Amino acid sequence: MTSERPLIDVASPHPPAAASQLPPSQPEPPVRADHLGFSVEVPGPFRPSRRDQPDPSASERELHEGGEYRAVAVGEPSPEFAGNAVRTAKYSALTFLPRNLFEQFRRLSYVYFLAITVLNQLPQVAVFGRGASVLPLAFVLFVTAVKDAYEDIRRHRSDRRENNRLAAVLAPQTAGEYLPKKWKHIRVGDVVRVASNETLPADMVLLATSDPTGLAHVQTVNLDGETNLKTRYAKQETQLSFSHDGHVAGMLHCERPNRNIYGFQANLEIDGKRVSLGPSNIVLRGCELKNTTWAIGVVVYAGKETKVMLNNSGPPSKRSRLETQLNRETVILSIMLIGMCITASVLAGIWLLNHQRELEFTQFFREKDYTTGKNYNYYGIGMQIFVTFLMAVIVYQVIIPISLYISMELVRLGQAYFMGADNDLYDESSRSRFQCRALNINEDLGQIKYVFSDKTGTLTENKMEFMCASIHGVDYSSGKPACGSSVVVDDLLWTPKMAVRTDPQLLKLLNNDSSNEEAKLVLEFFLALAACNTIVPLVLDTRDPKQKLIDYQGESPDEQALAYAAASYGIVLVERTSGYVVIDVLGDRQRFDILGLHEFDSDRKRMSVIVGCPDKTVKLYVKGADSSMFGIINKSLELDNVRATEAHLHKYSSLGLRTLVVGMRELSQPEFEEWQLAYEKASTAVLGRGNLLRSIAANVECNIHILGASGIEDKLQDGVPEAIESLRQAGMKVWILTGDKQETAISIGYSCKLLTNDMTQIVINNNSKESCKRSLEEALARTKEHRVASSIGSPYPVLASESSGTVLALIVDGNSLVYILETELQEELFKVATECSVVLCCRVAPLQKAGIVALIKNRTDDMTLAIGDG
Repeated sequence: MTSERPLIDVASPHPPAAASQLPPSQPEPPVRADHLGFSVEVPGPFRPSRRDQPDPSASERELHEGGEYRAVAVGEPSPEFAGNAVRTAKYSALTFLPRNLFEQFRRLSYVYFLAITVLNQLPQVAVFGRGASVLPLAFVLFVTAVKDAYEDIRRHRSDRRENNRLAAVLAPQTAGEYLPKKWKHIRVGDVVRVASNETLPADMVLLATSDPTGLAHVQTVNLDGETNLKTRYAKQETQLSFSHDGHVAGMLHCERPNRNIYGFQANLEIDGKRVSLGPSNIVLRGCELKNTTWAIGVVVYAGKETKVMLNNSGPPSKRSRLETQLNRETVILSIMLIGMCITASVLAGIWLLNHQRELEFTQFFREKDYTTGKNYNYYGIGMQIFVTFLMAVIVYQVIIPISLYISMELVRLGQAYFMGADNDLYDESSRSRFQCRALNINEDLGQIKYVFSDKTGTLTENKMEFMCASIHGVDYSSGKPACGSSVVVDDLLWTPKMAVRTDPQLLKLLNNDSSNEEAKLVLEFFLALAACNTIVPLVLDTRDPKQKLIDYQGESPDEQALAYAAASYGIVLVERTSGYVVIDVLGDRQRFDILGLHEFDSDRKRMSVIVGCPDKTVKLYVKGADSSMFGIINKSLELDNVRATEAHLHKYSSLGLRTLVVGMRELSQPEFEEWQLAYEKASTAVLGRGNLLRSIAANVECNIHILGASGIEDKLQDGVPEAIESLRQAGMKVWILTGDKQETAISIGYSCKLLTNDMTQIVINNNSKESCKRSLEEALARTKEHRVASSIGSPYPVLASESSGTVLALIVDGNSLVYILETELQEELFKVATECSVVLCCRVAPLQKAGIVALIKNRTDDMTLAIGDG
């Protein structure tokens, strides 16, 4: 597992199978550990409960007393909260004219042209025709308004379609009757039934699903771009209540609406009990229900309060750097114009003072009607000077030509057309062309100086393939492609969909001598790969009615690759519910109870699962990054094994493979009971639940016995090396920010031609602030030496990165950035980084990626392009 989340998942999994295609399973009561040798009730990973419900925790009392929650009565729609109608349009019929004019007159030149037009309407100062002076500005405003109106009309149509969609809502005071209701009329508290492949109309807490264990699968492609299925659960208490009574009644207390799509904390009071709810129990608006016949949930956030709408900042008003520069130059030219007009009016005043008595007879100064004897209109010297100033403004206003802005709009329109029609920008796989979504920033593409990119899903395909493994200090990397092992279920042959490289020695070891100690370690390693994940096996039909395909779906492509690897060696995950998994172990189907799950997070950089095994033992399986795993391994008992594994990890990383370390520990009865009590208490907390669970995970994840490590390949997308080389030739500086370890990042850097053999590498990889400071000082001195050497014989100053024959590449580790970012050392890092042509940051978390981008944006005026998470 790595800390980075891909921005786009380019994988194209087969469509999920219908729920009926899954193996039949009977409704399961709450899992008990009686068969493990001691009678402790074990809830399942997402529904911790106790026989005697404890009193509300301090955090829950704080939640109620502080008022930082909302109370929702299940099945009773409340008009107190926001309705479910959404609006993404920018304008309305009443606000279009004033708001659009306000948006357009943000350009100072338009304000200037409006002032000129108004002045030209005054008879005393009119120079050009009144109508002719209005036409240019009116034309520009009209064309832009028509373009904006067309875009907003499309948004209004989309809003109407969205708000008028129908959903099945439980009718109040009826015996389970669901009636069609428009989305815009749904309220918080409504109970909604969603069928397979339907889109969820609001943020809902799951109450029941078609799966007897409360399991549901959703696709969040509309939220985060990921096509992998996510697993969500209905609590066993609500699932059983619905199956018995046909409805669920209770009071739900949840946090106020917020933008965090990955977090949710609430509790539900049902039948006198308080049940905790978390992120795995809520499904968000915009998700699609997959591989589940139906799901029922209660609406907790509706309309503008849903998480997807809170993250929607509305149609942006973007301004390019060129437009900002034109505004600045318009101000400068306006100051020059005012100076010229003041000069002209002052000189005119001097002339009037010198010729004050001759004005009546001065030709063309003021017309005098000699036929009527009326004198000309003379307002005095002061007013004449002011009128002269206004006339000069109109005469000299051509300094700022409005035709320039008309030309810019036409050029942008032409650029958008040619970019969309460019065949070199056509993607054959998706059959889509380049789309220009913001006409105002076309020219910014040609001014980019720094390109920041993550690796997974941006440079790579995000299609992971298991390549090799190190098990108990032995390297198994001589694999060859092979099909996964097939298993027989109900007289049908189930085969994993993806073929994985298998090592002949490993296969021989597993199949021929399972009683051997080495074989037991190998079996334990692959059991950890099959059990320690959140993978859901989907069963797909094939042309052969007697054969099925097992398609592993999950949030992480790494987990998918590891599950397929285990299946290829005969350890096949065939079924997952909320409380257990079924694994076919070399032809023997076994059930493993999932007693607890600590999900992966970027702080721990690992995940763990507590499993009740068929032999009545309780085991903790852990997998994660080597930097976090080696800190919890008991090295004193297996030092040789650890050293061998570290050597193999270095080898895999040098080949550009993503690496994971796998470990295990057997828990005693007292250890398990102590963990369970702490886990249940933390899971029922509403405030600070995440910190409590992380602390409990850190306490149990200790003294781990290392099982081995894996190497996974994430191939580069086609054309990536050529694209990076072209960007560098164009003078752009490319920075790659990745969560992979240093050796993997460097290998990928060579593969994508970011790094070359003629580059001089500066590596900063330290574990203290003092050592980071020394490394930065040495790097800065080194860049100065290169700059001095390159400037000899040249009359112009040259950057160190531009010296002939020498190109600098900076490689920074995430551990070092902890001591550098947001300290006085980041100024030194900026100086070193700007002297290098290439920067490669490894082991960085998403927040550190944002800090690296801010490091450049806040200290330079160069245009930056950032792609990826963080």
